[in-house]
Amino acid sequence: MSKKKETVAVHNMTKAQWTWHLMKQYKVGYFMVIPFMILFFTFTVIPVFASVFVAFTDWNLLQTPNFVGFQNFITLFLNDDLFITALKNTILFAVVVGPASYLMSFGIAWFINELSPKMRAFVTLIFYAPSLTSSAYTIFTYIFAGDSYGLVNGWLMNFGLIDSPILFFKTESYIMPLCIIVSLWMSLNTGFLASIAGLQGVDRAQYEAAAVDGITNRWQELWYVTLPNMKETLMFSAVLSITNAFSFGGVVTTLAGSPPTGYVGYTISHHLEEYSGARMEFGYASAISFVLFIIQIGTNMVINRALSKVGK
Repeated sequence: MSKKKETVAVHNMTKAQWTWHLMKQYKVGYFMVIPFMILFFTFTVIPVFASVFVAFTDWNLLQTPNFVGFQNFITLFLNDDLFITALKNTILFAVVVGPASYLMSFGIAWFINELSPKMRAFVTLIFYAPSLTSSAYTIFTYIFAGDSYGLVNGWLMNFGLIDSPILFFKTESYIMPLCIIVSLWMSLNTGFLASIAGLQGVDRAQYEAAAVDGITNRWQELWYVTLPNMKETLMFSAVLSITNAFSFGGVVTTLAGSPPTGYVGYTISHHLEEYSGARMEFGYASAISFVLFIIQIGTNMVINRALSKVGK
């Protein structure tokens, strides 16, 4: 078949026929992806759909699931005061930690990008290291230890500001701020590295062309050149920041215990662990996880729409 006839034949294909044509053309690539897709569907997609079904049942893992309709969700929002507390705390953490960690990751990456290659590698390691280990927990536990050996308590007592040590991670007014600070410190993870890589990938010639077109300062370069070229990276970093912000429970548990004093910092993650682990009420736990899933999906859609307007 000549190239002209082949082009006409391809042009006359339906969408399904065109898809099948591409699959045959790139069959080697599809065969290479099949093992991952099998694992992805087996351990991600199927469990998600199964969890949605279980959310409408009363199931303790040992007996046959009993379908209860929307009863789990009605109980969650109307009769479970602790869930409402967890929901408020989770949203508060997400609103504070999510945007702050996102902007901090990009801002520090932007600063590091201006350094020399050797200095850039060193400074990146300094900022990235806390997310690799539990050093942040260890350092903050030492600084805010609830005895006279803690640095803050020691200083306050030496200056005569307090008479006895403060139990920082057992006092309600201190738990939330300290956990937020630790979470921000540990938020410079994969999204931070992605921002650095994205900044490195912007073609320098575009900055020269922008200068010819009238761009006069770094802020204009950032808005009209840098950010539009990093939309995919920014979206990836945003998803990671949102995910980390909504999974804040681990930080609170490590520093303040589970549940924390007065349920300050008690999150949906804690509530989910309570019903899936201690109480073995998997139907109710699935309802909790489904609500958290919907919140995350909705937040991701809002962020995606906001980032789509960058540079316009």
